Amino acid sequence: MIQFILNNKTIKTDLPSGMTLLDFVRYEQRLTGTKIGCREGDCGACTTLVGTLNEDGTEISYQSITSCISPLGNANGKHIVTVEGTNLQEKLTAAQNAMKDNYATQCGFCTPGFVVALTGFALSKVEKNFDNALDAISGNICRCTGYKSIERAAHQLCGNLEYSKSAIALDTLIQKEVIPSYFKDIPKRLQAIQKESKPQKNKKAVYGGTDIYVQKADNLIDADVYNIGFNPDLKGIKIEGEVCSMGAGTTVTDLWNHGELNRYFPNLRKHLKLVSSEQIRNMASFGGNFVNASPIGDMTIFFLALNSDIIIQNQDGNERTIALKDFYKSYKTFDLKEGELLKTIQFKLPTKQSKFNFEKVCKRTHLDIASVNSAIHLTMENDTISEAHVAMGGVYEIPRYLHKTSEFLEGKKLTMELILKANDILQDEISPISDVRGSSEYKRLLGRQLFFAHFTELFPKQFQLNDFVAHA
Repeated sequence: MIQFILNNKTIKTDLPSGMTLLDFVRYEQRLTGTKIGCREGDCGACTTLVGTLNEDGTEISYQSITSCISPLGNANGKHIVTVEGTNLQEKLTAAQNAMKDNYATQCGFCTPGFVVALTGFALSKVEKNFDNALDAISGNICRCTGYKSIERAAHQLCGNLEYSKSAIALDTLIQKEVIPSYFKDIPKRLQAIQKESKPQKNKKAVYGGTDIYVQKADNLIDADVYNIGFNPDLKGIKIEGEVCSMGAGTTVTDLWNHGELNRYFPNLRKHLKLVSSEQIRNMASFGGNFVNASPIGDMTIFFLALNSDIIIQNQDGNERTIALKDFYKSYKTFDLKEGELLKTIQFKLPTKQSKFNFEKVCKRTHLDIASVNSAIHLTMENDTISEAHVAMGGVYEIPRYLHKTSEFLEGKKLTMELILKANDILQDEISPISDVRGSSEYKRLLGRQLFFAHFTELFPKQFQLNDFVAHA
């Protein structure tokens, strides 16, 4: 039995947990404000909010998701909000008014998704500034307006929220006509539901669903799925000494919001913004990214460069640890036996001598699959590289940890000549193929340029990209 609150209505259903939340909302509940667009999590027309009760049961954290690739089972014990659930009935909400006042809608198909995403922004704990408002709607596509009117609407909403630097109380949001008053009662109602709910014991394991529901939704809609998000052992980020451990069900947003890791990686949010939209970051898990085994998986490349280990657990609770760089065997084939789950990702934290960078090239700067992506982690002792880890995607049949390139860099003084020689080794380690994201020759060129870009980004006073091009 799946139980949750949909807007202001308590839901109890025995429908398959593998069907999409979008289909349940539209076809079972006839809430057709949530639109069907791409069914791949790209357009944002199906955006809904998911509210999760905190541990002490007093507060709910809301996040936006694309319901077209989210399994219904993930709604269990949550508050799901569609555009209908944001309505004040007799008047427009602050988000709706902002869209109307700035003529930010034409055909109207995308408008509900924008309204829900902006409402989620108002409910979030982030500072209510324009940049964060744009992040909130980063996964919403409009084909009519040219976006400037929507940006003005986001500005207006920020002003309505008085550019608050922290979370805004529900009572204040209700007073400002951002959300309806029933939101106040949701925490108590969810407590009752969660007490009644029983853990699901299903067969098909799904981490976030952001890739498998793009590829195999038709195979899952009638199935029961095991939702990793319900297992607390597979969630969360812990820092103990020099080691960071992340549950495989931890999302990209969890990493984005982690204050301490943002201090260790000053450009973390800049890197993660290249990965996906906010809606997808709220859903996408590291475990799902790893076992998807895509040769261009952004977070896989990220963690390969950190020389990460992964802990794998079987059905009896027994664990084994392997290096992430040893996990992949061939295309879409990896070291995971039947009945095993990826449980934890571990890596050593950067030190003051560490340098880390992530680069990605795709047809669009944001919200696109990489043609080639790359990450590097260097440890410096004065002007000598004492440790190096280089990873690259889109250039081999698996996410590629560049063993020979990394080994060549170690123990050597950082010079232009060293980097050029390392690139020669890199080119021998990769074997890209021609596909829709580019020819093999183009990907080799990208691999070279991204490798050089790491050094121009990390050592800007020492290296310029034009210098590499002149010497290459």
